[in-house]
Amino acid sequence: MSEKKHTTTSGIEIKALYTKAKAMEELPGEFPFTRGIQKDMYRGRLWTMRQYAGFSTAEESNKRYHYLLAQGTTGLSVAFDLPTQIGYDSDHEMADGEVGKVGVAIDSLKDIEILFDGIELKDITTSMTINATASILLAMYIALAKKQGADLKQISGTIQNDILKEYAARGTYIYPPKQSMRLITDIFEFCSKEVPKWNTISISGYHIREAGSTAVQELAFTLANGKTYLKAALDKGLDINVFAKRLSFFFNCHNNFFEEIAKFRAARRMWAKITKDLGATDEKAQMLRFHTQTGGSTLTAQQPLNNVIRVSNQAMAAVLGGTQSLHTNGYDEALSLPTESAAKIALRTQQIIAFESGVTDTVDPLAGSFFVESLTDEVEAAAWAYIDRIDVMGGSVNAIESDYMQNEIAGASYQYQKEIENGERISVGVNKFTQAEEGLTEVFNVDDSIRKLQSEKLEHLKTTRDNDAVEKALQRLHEAAKGEDNLMPLIIDAVEKYATLGEIADVFRSTFGVY
Repeated sequence: MSEKKHTTTSGIEIKALYTKAKAMEELPGEFPFTRGIQKDMYRGRLWTMRQYAGFSTAEESNKRYHYLLAQGTTGLSVAFDLPTQIGYDSDHEMADGEVGKVGVAIDSLKDIEILFDGIELKDITTSMTINATASILLAMYIALAKKQGADLKQISGTIQNDILKEYAARGTYIYPPKQSMRLITDIFEFCSKEVPKWNTISISGYHIREAGSTAVQELAFTLANGKTYLKAALDKGLDINVFAKRLSFFFNCHNNFFEEIAKFRAARRMWAKITKDLGATDEKAQMLRFHTQTGGSTLTAQQPLNNVIRVSNQAMAAVLGGTQSLHTNGYDEALSLPTESAAKIALRTQQIIAFESGVTDTVDPLAGSFFVESLTDEVEAAAWAYIDRIDVMGGSVNAIESDYMQNEIAGASYQYQKEIENGERISVGVNKFTQAEEGLTEVFNVDDSIRKLQSEKLEHLKTTRDNDAVEKALQRLHEAAKGEDNLMPLIIDAVEKYATLGEIADVFRSTFGVY
């Protein structure tokens, strides 16, 4: 009888025993950064514990932010509802049934003022998971920072702003790819001069993975997209040694412990080579900095408390892989948005790893492991094979427009589901060790009345603002969108006059078209 074959989720074969690996010659903090981007890693500074939150109205989300800050979270991460993500105000017919559901509803600068009430933007870093409307949300954040009297040269945070993965895996795009890329490079250019500490893009593998990709596909497609953004910025005449320092990445962390660690180590090494090949000479411009979120799609509605263990396992892999910031999911997220108690245990998971496990005491605990070093090499080789194929196609935009990435992700997703259904792959509580009663009754619900509240706020805003000034600001933006000028100063001007998110997105819809 032949021995069962053991493989990672990407199909890389795992041997029973590893007796040698390539010698580790590099040190942490040195090119190509396999072992970490800082010489002392967490001995010097822990990762940022950045818990993702946002739901209902700006008032309700503001309460959750104050709660998380009081519990010891060290950075905010904003989730926006779907209408905000695709450029519709809460009173638009397309927003019906979705206002405040998967994130906070933001219709104007007024909502951003409420969202961060009592929070000084100069004192925190904020990550905003927003893509198609990233320019508008960033403009609102900058407008609020100005109102608070913050020095724009000092405020820091991240906008996701990664539209390519929206076309490939997630779907919250509005405009055609070329016009979307223009908005992104306008943000790069504007922030490099005016908001130099802001991370202008978080190139995201997270959603590629959530759509069903393997770990290797997540790595390859994310870095291929990153390469496309680098080339777009170079084409705009930007200096890679300046703007590449402001790119960050956002990865998923799933259940296969060692494959995830190998993925993070390979990612740093590969990005160092990509940036160097495109002309980066400054080490800081060659470093891959990344945020990690534990795997939402790995969470089960069956026996939801098992998710506490899954999240702990994934968070530990992210830390051993050298992440710069981390979000841990709530155990109830397969059922609803996280309750306060689930959000707290998710944060405590990070704090226990940081302060009780001892894994932060040495820089790269798994370096030199025959298994981990071999697996890092294999994950890297498999990812380069994908990137080489995408390069032959002419880059990520072509690979997306021809449906190559989407088909690869769909194939991997189908394969995984087949393995769950025929029992080849075990999901505890789902296809093995099942039970009749799940034992979790408290779930978090967002009421549909939120839409009425937001609509009333919009009505009040439109009767109290200077509508003539709004109209002129939108007209100036419309004219500029037809040309080639940087649009960010005009978007900021429009939001400061209290133009709504939907009004600004509609200007671009009428100029750029809809994809």
